Amino acid sequence: MTGRDAARSILESALAAGDVAPLVRRCLQELESRLSRVCVLGCGKASAVMAAAAEEIAADRIADGFVVVKDGCAVPVRRVQIAEAGHPVPDARGLAASTRLLELARGAGEDDLVLFLVSGGGSALTPAPAPPITLAEKQEVTRLLLASGATIGELNAVRKHLSIFKGGQLARAAWPASVLTLALSDVIGDPLDMIASGPTAPDPTTFADAAEVLARRGIAARVPTSVTRRFAAGLRGEIQETPKPGDPLFGRVTNIVIGNNALIAEAAVAAAGRLGYRPHLATRELQGEAREVARDLVARARRLEPPACLIACGETTVTVKGRGRGGRCQEFALAAALELRPTDRMTILAAGTDGTDGPTDAAGAIVDAESLERGAGAGADAREALEDNDAYRFLAASGDLIVSGATRTNLLDLYVVLRS
Repeated sequence: MTGRDAARSILESALAAGDVAPLVRRCLQELESRLSRVCVLGCGKASAVMAAAAEEIAADRIADGFVVVKDGCAVPVRRVQIAEAGHPVPDARGLAASTRLLELARGAGEDDLVLFLVSGGGSALTPAPAPPITLAEKQEVTRLLLASGATIGELNAVRKHLSIFKGGQLARAAWPASVLTLALSDVIGDPLDMIASGPTAPDPTTFADAAEVLARRGIAARVPTSVTRRFAAGLRGEIQETPKPGDPLFGRVTNIVIGNNALIAEAAVAAAGRLGYRPHLATRELQGEAREVARDLVARARRLEPPACLIACGETTVTVKGRGRGGRCQEFALAAALELRPTDRMTILAAGTDGTDGPTDAAGAIVDAESLERGAGAGADAREALEDNDAYRFLAASGDLIVSGATRTNLLDLYVVLRS
């Protein structure tokens, strides 16, 4: 088996371990006594698969249901309606889906159970701007925050206070019904208020926090007037805050993380061992600039005695300065290829477990010491491509892209460095 074959086999084993259907079935079987009249709601890339699994257990007890997923992530279901919407850029379909989810939550009775199925991508799929803020205005605030270098925590503090869905507000809409949330985590550390911006989790942030983010990032004077007015009203106490930790409504809410990237990491380690490599798990919390992380992992792999497999899971970032196409995994792979020497017997894989990487049809890429030569032979320049954030074009030329299609799971990214 070649290094490339081994890398693909490790990825396939990891994705199989991330199959959400058995996770949902196992959890609901343990809680079956709580399932009387059930309303199934959900949002995220894996939520349709989660809904189909829930139907297997809850069956005729499902009175109603609606789930919104990314385009291409729908699956056949019998009792739950599946809608598709834009991701990562929210669209009007997501706005309509948010409205429907809130309507069904408000219609649940005290004796009902709202089963909320949430996974990565849920935040973008459920834009629900607080009137009179429009979807376009909320998108503009998001663009300004991203360009300013805002962290995900800062971004969420603002988004929650521009929304009528996020930050525990779906749970508020469902009161007095009981809420059971099954969450597939795509966030390092599994903070419930960060997974899809926590629609059923207490929100520790306030209007004051959100306003401070805008000021700290230097964009307070540039956001739409409707946003400025909403935050001012919130600071004066004229608008109800998002529900906080300790709010009595959470006494009827149970949030359970049914899976995270530990599933991916453990399966990758086991698969590497079966293939004859000595596995080394570097971290499940990989972060940082993709090209810098690539240099570090290649250097670390060189210090391992072959045959060895260095594995990491997490989510890197890309500071976009060029005009090309790609994603964090593709940029990682291209940067790693540039680090390889002709004598290096290494194969490197980087892939998003959801099957997508940036605004492309690729999940990531597999590179080796011959990638640069293959790309050059097809007329592509690796360093020029990296400088222009154009990893997709080069990796397509070198034949290194991984195009898997939607996997209907989302457990961060997998990085594998094989040293033969």
